[in-house]
Amino acid sequence: MPLALYALTAGAFGIGVTEFVIMGLLLQVSSDLAVSIPAAGLLISGYALGVVVGAPVMTVLSSRWPRKKVLLGLMVIFTLGNLACALAPNYAALMLARVVTAFAHGTFFGVGSVVATGLVAADKRASAIAVMFTGLTIANILGVPFGTWLGQHFGWRATFWAVTAVGVVAFAVIALLVPQDKSAPEVSDWRADVRALMRAPVLLGLLTTVLGFGGLFAVFTYIAPILTEVTGFADAAVSPILLVFGGGLILGNLLGGKLADRRLVATVLGSLLALSVALGLTTFAIHDKAMAVVFVGLLGITSFATVPPLQMWVLEKAHGAGQSLASSFNIGAFNLGNALGAWLGGEVIARGMGLQALPWVAALVPLAAFGVAVLALRLEATSGRSPAMVAAACK
Repeated sequence: MPLALYALTAGAFGIGVTEFVIMGLLLQVSSDLAVSIPAAGLLISGYALGVVVGAPVMTVLSSRWPRKKVLLGLMVIFTLGNLACALAPNYAALMLARVVTAFAHGTFFGVGSVVATGLVAADKRASAIAVMFTGLTIANILGVPFGTWLGQHFGWRATFWAVTAVGVVAFAVIALLVPQDKSAPEVSDWRADVRALMRAPVLLGLLTTVLGFGGLFAVFTYIAPILTEVTGFADAAVSPILLVFGGGLILGNLLGGKLADRRLVATVLGSLLALSVALGLTTFAIHDKAMAVVFVGLLGITSFATVPPLQMWVLEKAHGAGQSLASSFNIGAFNLGNALGAWLGGEVIARGMGLQALPWVAALVPLAAFGVAVLALRLEATSGRSPAMVAAACK
């Protein structure tokens, strides 16, 4: 893999830390800014909303720029946004800074995915996307725990100062290593791109992403109480167990990329089924400590094995100039799935079904994603394409 891919990985790492580290700093933020813990928790929702809204807006606004210039511009937004977080005088300013920072998220991964696939041979494109997304998984394993520790010992603002420094480094390595566009950017009509996005195969691909990731977060959002209240682990054991989950994320991400390079559609369908089965079996595994640890790792593997194939699938459905917009929308779809999954898990608990019911209810969500993916294939098969073309798309 070319070094330029690892420059994209550096940017993905910083963005991943920014998105998730706030979860470990809610107590510090709420105390320092004199707001309730639920209000501090809205900083997570505000970021997710910024990703969903910012992805298409920033992609359309930058559609005529060279892609390297877009990536550098996004890292400037990311760095300044984190600087604003570190300096925020009150809750409202911090929320606004979080939303502005999130505007860089979706388009960075969307445009970055297109850049990554252009850096390698055709049979390595999904693996290239996986390498870039490794930055996100490493952020969960190393960046978020370190950022949480930093915030707990030196104040939550210290964490955002550190992430600001990561942004500066990521800008530098992208500027140094990512090659300039080989040709002038295509003159793109954003209206045509939106029309391409509204095609049934693309919309169904986006819906598949939402449902695929929604199942994971219906469980993962509440993994700490599941491990302590259902499995019987001590609070101190949760962080080491989550390291197992993080290791699974890296393995699943790279595995999903390699499999998708060989047979894209088969990997999409197979990874969704594997995630559904893993979630369903977790219903039984959480009652035994050893099995619970095993299945936490398995959830990491099966969940992120879906990421490169789903991103690659939407890219292929979009075709041509609309790829950056569709790719950015798909990043928003991942975040929408996160939010909907957390809501679903909360509803299961609120309706008295208990933490034990979360895994089997969550298993139904990627199963629904599998059904949507099959529907998309059926629509393609009946849309006038020859059997040879359909068979080639399934490889």
